[in-house]
Amino acid sequence: MGDQTFFQAKAAIMQKVRSTLEAVHVALQAELEGIDLLAPVGFEPTACQFVKGEHLDHYPYQYLDFPKHFVRKEKFTFRSLFWWGHHFVFAVILEGENLTRYKKNLINRYSEVADRSIYLCLGHSLWEWRYGAGYTLELTSDRRTETAAVLTHRPFFKLARFIPMNDPLVAQGKLVVAGRDALHSLIPVITH
Repeated sequence: MGDQTFFQAKAAIMQKVRSTLEAVHVALQAELEGIDLLAPVGFEPTACQFVKGEHLDHYPYQYLDFPKHFVRKEKFTFRSLFWWGHHFVFAVILEGENLTRYKKNLINRYSEVADRSIYLCLGHSLWEWRYGAGYTLELTSDRRTETAAVLTHRPFFKLARFIPMNDPLVAQGKLVVAGRDALHSLIPVITH
């Protein structure tokens, strides 16, 4: 408890993550420029939110929501999440009046999304951030039918790219590029 170096290191890491998320925000703005999103009524294209907390399953986290739309049962956001000791996640979170359209877009444009390290999250909550067996289904070209079956009765869904802390993208400082690429891979699902 008296180890001050741990807390100093944690503070430095959290500041570095914040700077990374700010750079991701700039990259996502550029990626979405001129894109006709299939967004809910009342969507504000410039809305964003930076959040920092300490207790995502007992671990600190930080995230950026951009674009961001949360109104009751209406969700349309792209979350860039750093979960200490776990991974980085870039995810589109979808719920509400356009859900059927998003599902159809995913299935009808499946070949544009598949085989890009994107996963359908299987949790019973949009706020589950684990991945792997039982938590996620990787969208590969041979899983279109399985993906359609999983989506059928879901009242919401989340598609995500997970980047473990030991991934070369982290060591090479390429998280901003990874976030932009993840959003680019998901655009077919969230556009007209």
